This record gives sequence, structure tokens and C-alpha cells, in this order.
Amino acid sequence: MAEIPANGENVVMTSLAAAVNRASIAPTPIEDGQYIPGVCNIGPQEIARRRRTGYVGSLITVALFAVLVAVDAPPIFRLVLFLPAAIAASGFLQAYLKFCAGFGQLGVFNFGDRSSTEHVIDKSAHRKDLIRAWQIGIACGLIGLAVAVVAVP
Repeated sequence: MAEIPANGENVVMTSLAAAVNRASIAPTPIEDGQYIPGVCNIGPQEIARRRRTGYVGSLITVALFAVLVAVDAPPIFRLVLFLPAAIAASGFLQAYLKFCAGFGQLGVFNFGDRSSTEHVIDKSAHRKDLIRAWQIGIACGLIGLAVAVVAVP
């Protein structure tokens, strides 16, 4: 049986911190208009579009919650808030991260007009984009679920 060094706890904590860092969905400072696989795939117009989606999703979430409370719907019905809350989270997260999950899945990026997407040619770059897209999707789902669960008294 291997002996654990006296500082074994520090080794484990350092490894755990490194793993969390690699899986982080925090944005990376970048120059505008620069495609970086798994980090940035949209420019200012697309970022603004996603931010608007976040605002609309938030308004729908709040309005739907108010309607459900006003009509005295059974509390379990409030779980439908999952969808608009997840959409709101998706818009805000993608704007914040400067990364479109849908573009990442499709293997495209856009730093110009809405209709001017370019294809990602490198397979390893597309793989990084897919990983980031999944991270964003999972985060949005968890946020949507949290909002829905909190809304049920």
C-alpha cells in the first residue's frame, strides 16, 4: 500500500483546484473580433442579441410567475418556470462569455453581421467549442432548475 505524504492533503487540494480551473466557464480576456476555440466565437452584434434574449427570458419568467400566483395555480405548476429561466440564463451567460453555444455545436463563429458566419475548420478547435457549448447548456439547465424549484413553495 502506498504511503500518503504528510502534505498529501495539499496535493489533493491543488489537483482539485486545477481540475475546477480547467472546467471553469469564466470568460477569458480577449481582443475584440478574435475567434478563440472554446473561449470566444461571437462579436458585439451577436453578444447584444444574446443579452436581449436574457432580458426577454427574464421578463417572461417574472410575468409567468406572477400569472401563476395570481390565478392560484397549484405550486407544482411553477416548475414550468424552468424553460424561460433557462433561456434567460442562456442569453446572459453567452453574452458574458462571448460564446454562442449553438454556434459552438454547429462549428461556426461570427464577428460581423448576423448573416456572416464562418466555419471552424480545425477538428480540435471544434471539439473545444463543443465542450464549451455543453458547459453552457448544463449551467443554463441548472440555473433554470434552481429558479423553478425556488418558485415552488
